[in-house]
Amino acid sequence: MALADVPVGATEDENMVVKTVGEPTKFDFTPKNHAGIAEVRGWLDKERAAKVTGSRFAYVKGDMARLHLAIVNYVFDIMSDESKLKEIADGAGLKVSTKPFIPVLPPLMINTESYDAMDRLEPRDERYKIEGEELWLQGSAEHVLGSMHANEILSESDLPIRYAGFATSFRKEAGTYGKDMEGIFRMHQFDKLEMESLSTPEDGMNEHLLMVAIQEYIMASLELPYQVVQKCTFDIGKPNARGIDINVWLPGQNKYRETHTADYMTDYQARRLNTRVRRNSGVVELVHINDATGVSQRPMIAIIENYQTADGHVKIPTVLQPYLGGRTSL
Repeated sequence: MALADVPVGATEDENMVVKTVGEPTKFDFTPKNHAGIAEVRGWLDKERAAKVTGSRFAYVKGDMARLHLAIVNYVFDIMSDESKLKEIADGAGLKVSTKPFIPVLPPLMINTESYDAMDRLEPRDERYKIEGEELWLQGSAEHVLGSMHANEILSESDLPIRYAGFATSFRKEAGTYGKDMEGIFRMHQFDKLEMESLSTPEDGMNEHLLMVAIQEYIMASLELPYQVVQKCTFDIGKPNARGIDINVWLPGQNKYRETHTADYMTDYQARRLNTRVRRNSGVVELVHINDATGVSQRPMIAIIENYQTADGHVKIPTVLQPYLGGRTSL
């Protein structure tokens, strides 16, 4: 059931922009999209990927691959640093645990029972099934992180449990034929670092707000123009009680596009998973579950487009320079 502050809407057009940070990047030349830059620089090869695998796959090479890994490592460092999480929580006015996220490299497959318990299996035409087995390629690390503690009773002293899971994920993108065909914005295979949290019911909303604050910190520190969008009842998704998107400005598309989402499920998934907590009082109750994007390949797209130069090079955001050997441009 949607929380009281979720806007009621019949289409995604009724989502609400609640914050805009920064202005669309201005250029004294006509900016290219990330595909146009990457293909010229030899960073992206979709033609050979189509030959080997099919459409919506790509070889990401050279400095583009290094940039992607630099962003992932940067975000891992933020989530693993208790002092940084305290800075983010204090900046957002949140009284919440600053316990670090545990880095995880999870399985890339999930069985039917666990996928269904997470209520992320449907629509099945979006998923890749392993022929002859009750196994699926997961569509996001949240699917295999949230189901880790199925049929367990956790101790209140262990909560919140926070995971930062990095996984190569797979989606068929059914129904998107002809959309976002250039570059790597919408792919069948993509890398994503996902946040997952299991908490007491009273801490569930603050966990959600902390994840959004982390997402905003990442985007602001990369100096990318972005919007915070509260999703309406139509767009939050069946398991979710509340949902927030972060949309970044893409000069190559001349519009804001989604880079992050944050979903608060309250006890909906925990009930299906039978994941509970024994309170200090001895009472056993369902945990509350949150998941949110830490970083996908889309912020890299935004960096390439917003930091491009007239000669086809890409400036490196200051916070990422230490992860790329001190270089200032690619």
